[in-house]
Amino acid sequence: MSQTNRLSSGGLIDRRKPLSFQYNGKQYQGYEGDTLASALLANGVDIIGRSFKYSRPRGIVAAGAEEPNAVMQIGASEATQIPNVRATQQALYEGLVSSATNGWPNVDFDVMSYVGKIGGKMMPPGFYYKTFMWPQTMWPTYEKYIRKAAGLGRSSTMKDPDQYDTLNHHCDVMIVGAGPTGLAAARAAAATGARVIIADEQEMFGGSLLSSRELINGKPAIDWVRTVVDELSANPDVVMLPRSTVNGYHDHNFVTIHERRADHIGDRAPVGMTRQRMHRVRAHWVVLATGAQERPLVFAHNDVPGVMLASAVTTYIERFGVVPGNELVLMTSNDDAYLTALSWASTGRKVVAVVDSRAKADGDLVKQVIDKGIRVIFGSAVYDVDGGTRVKAARISGLTADGKKLTGKSETLSCDTIASSGGWSPVVHLSCHTGSRPVWDDNIIGFVPGETQQKQLIAGGIRGHYDLLDCLTEGMNCGYVAAERSGYGPVGKRPEYKVARIRRSPAMPLFLVPHLKPISQAPKQFVDLQNDVTSAGIELATREGFESIEHVKRYTAMGFGTDQGKLGNINGMAITAQVLGKSIAETGTTVFRPNYTPITFGAIAGRNCGELFDAKRYSAMQPWHEENGALFEDVGQWKRPWYFPKSGETMQQSLNREVLAVRNSVGILDASTLGKIDIQGKDAREFLARVYTNAWAKLGVGKCRYGLMCKEDGMVFDDGVTSCLAENHFLMTTTTGGAARVLEWLELYHQTEWPELEVYMTSVTDHWATMTISGPNSRKLLAQLTDDIDLDKDTFKFMDWRPGTVAGVPARVFRISFTGELSYEINVSANHGLQVWKKLMEVGKQYDITPYGTETMHVLRAEKGFIIVGQDTDSTLTPYDLGMGWAVAPTKPFSFIGKRGMAREDAVKPNRKQLVGLMAKKPDVVIPEGSQAVANPNQPIPMTMLGHITSSYYSATLGRSIAMGLIRGGLDRMGETVYYPQADGSVIEAEICSPVFYDPKGDRQNV
Repeated sequence: MSQTNRLSSGGLIDRRKPLSFQYNGKQYQGYEGDTLASALLANGVDIIGRSFKYSRPRGIVAAGAEEPNAVMQIGASEATQIPNVRATQQALYEGLVSSATNGWPNVDFDVMSYVGKIGGKMMPPGFYYKTFMWPQTMWPTYEKYIRKAAGLGRSSTMKDPDQYDTLNHHCDVMIVGAGPTGLAAARAAAATGARVIIADEQEMFGGSLLSSRELINGKPAIDWVRTVVDELSANPDVVMLPRSTVNGYHDHNFVTIHERRADHIGDRAPVGMTRQRMHRVRAHWVVLATGAQERPLVFAHNDVPGVMLASAVTTYIERFGVVPGNELVLMTSNDDAYLTALSWASTGRKVVAVVDSRAKADGDLVKQVIDKGIRVIFGSAVYDVDGGTRVKAARISGLTADGKKLTGKSETLSCDTIASSGGWSPVVHLSCHTGSRPVWDDNIIGFVPGETQQKQLIAGGIRGHYDLLDCLTEGMNCGYVAAERSGYGPVGKRPEYKVARIRRSPAMPLFLVPHLKPISQAPKQFVDLQNDVTSAGIELATREGFESIEHVKRYTAMGFGTDQGKLGNINGMAITAQVLGKSIAETGTTVFRPNYTPITFGAIAGRNCGELFDAKRYSAMQPWHEENGALFEDVGQWKRPWYFPKSGETMQQSLNREVLAVRNSVGILDASTLGKIDIQGKDAREFLARVYTNAWAKLGVGKCRYGLMCKEDGMVFDDGVTSCLAENHFLMTTTTGGAARVLEWLELYHQTEWPELEVYMTSVTDHWATMTISGPNSRKLLAQLTDDIDLDKDTFKFMDWRPGTVAGVPARVFRISFTGELSYEINVSANHGLQVWKKLMEVGKQYDITPYGTETMHVLRAEKGFIIVGQDTDSTLTPYDLGMGWAVAPTKPFSFIGKRGMAREDAVKPNRKQLVGLMAKKPDVVIPEGSQAVANPNQPIPMTMLGHITSSYYSATLGRSIAMGLIRGGLDRMGETVYYPQADGSVIEAEICSPVFYDPKGDRQNV
């Protein structure tokens, strides 16, 4: 297990703690502090995967989240399998088991690579649109083999043994990135007393300083990092999140952070510890200190293992003590890459040459390299690579000043490693998440964040400022500004940072190194290494008419991989611009979206799985219901009492008893589960008028109103009663199952259609316990439990509400009826719900008070012809189809949602399905719900369907069965007979009638 590329000293690894790990069935060794990538490179492993389309051998290219090739399968057992983990971000631990995600029979010898060689020309961009079209009978065969060849990792089919969770935070200053800029910002903000969260995706804070030889205040940069980390750790107002990727930056400074809590520990999380956590942060101010990522240069065969980013080579040497080869050729268009030559030379291994595309450069780093006797070849470029499974040589040639053509004689340099650097690309991804479009800056040769509406500051590399002193200073200033704008006063003396400035020569904008042959004929020049997108493929896409960069991206699949084009997209845009004869600014950029890097489903779900995924919700009265023998049904996650059977009763006997108790004396229903939305704001009344079909402008305080909500197509999707609590304060009730859906719908319209309206909506369903007492004796019962509510029928009318106390508890009492009887809906704090319920039951004994459940409620409301949305409606019915045109106010000043939809030609055509009442000719026959109506039961199959039964019950009140259903043209067919054929061959005859079977004038609810 010799680590052939490991240095005997240096780096931040702990050589006293060796770790054994497995890759593709072979045992290797690394050290604590390694990543899987650094350990593989230390052991001389060249091939870590195969490319997606051509199955070409691929090696490690980068050292961070931008890595496109080293996506691994991790897991020692079937249950712990995790696909597509970046080796560059996976910390090494004892016993880690990994393997390549593709390659058959293995990654070193892949049969599919032959298909890639002979089929390369046959698989241009969009080949999947152009091939496999004929014959149609072969499509199943095509699909079988395409699916077998496609894909990377494999997900486990077993239950995940680990747990995940979510944590909510609020902070004054959220800092993204813990490099020099982020640490300086966090240090400054924390000094003011502000609450600070700082997150970074790496195992350790420090960013580029972890592999830097620069000095801060005369000491090694790593010492400064440790000092600042210790300071922040000791501050109780600072939350530090290493191994935590800020994967999403959303409106109103809402930030989501994916923390890998135990991925560095083992295959399983320790007992009592979650494996990963999703942090959801609301921040007053956000500082983006995300830095920059180095761009590779695009040249022929630049995908051969051994071709790496210059900064990655430096990182592996300085941070991990690993030299990924023996002989290096460095290709660069800027000064920063010269650091790689210096690092490589310090290990005693050979730097064959530095190939610089610029005609000249005299920066400090360039001079240091020349002074070491390293050969520097100016005005030249590596244009091709020799090698298959590992670099063997670099072919170089002179380059014109504009970088468009090769010139002079070619030269071949023997080497096993090629490091390239095309400059730096600011990491603007998160800034794009909130809709800001990046802006091209010719001075830094990169995109920088555009304007934003967020309370956001940017500093350091994301601005294109790469000098260490500038990064520290900008970070510090942003930290102070963010804290002060969050309400924290200025501090006294600010820290001073002394860093020697490095003089640099101007960089050259170079993206694609030309070849001796034209782009379309040259060997493959890879832009997106994961998806095998080449410069020739981009050129072909533009020839075929795809000139928008968004179209080029989608047609070629550039940036579609798990790396989301972090390395390739800028080069791809530049190549597109070159082919089109445009500038990069004119060509533009694609906009990045969450997530910044892939996230496991476990982290997204958190603890919302199993029982917690479909949570069981209980009202405050649940213990009483259970003690008194209730049977339950699930309604919108709530456990609602279905009915309360007594010993020896059948279900129908229980329902008959409960129904008659309500009609003859008093019944009590737990209605706590009804959706309740508190609506406030000076425009609340106008908002209600727009979402309800009826008028709300004149609803007075203390009054309630029933309303229908329609979608844009004019079809009913919810209903409920809304009460006016104050001039600009309302309480909306919804159906139990529709509460969340309605709130989401209201918020959608407020935020996207009417943001100018000042209105605020809060779900208060869980805050109130609601008990409804119904029946002739309900007023008498309530009168015995309240002293401050006038229950006189002329003072407290139907559809009124009053505040007061019930059983000594503050309450809101609504005179609303879903049974057609005299009813009072009593709302109290959920904490007192059980107490008030018990008191009602105790006092109600003298009236033989009877608890009833949802099934009885359905019977009672059906007797009155009241609809249940979702049962009597099916998203195809307008209010007029339901016979509820009285609930529509078409002359309202502002067009309500659905007004135009219900006026469409189709919505007003004759013979639409309409809701009617139905009475079976045999009173004791209950028509099964869902039964289809026909005009002629003897018509041959397929019969002409007229509609179906939506609600059907036996009514103890009426002594017969009743039903509600949809019938074509039903409102004009009263008294007609329709037929309902059954599966057993029988036919049920029914007469169409009014859906109001009981007390049609409503006298009982107004008594």
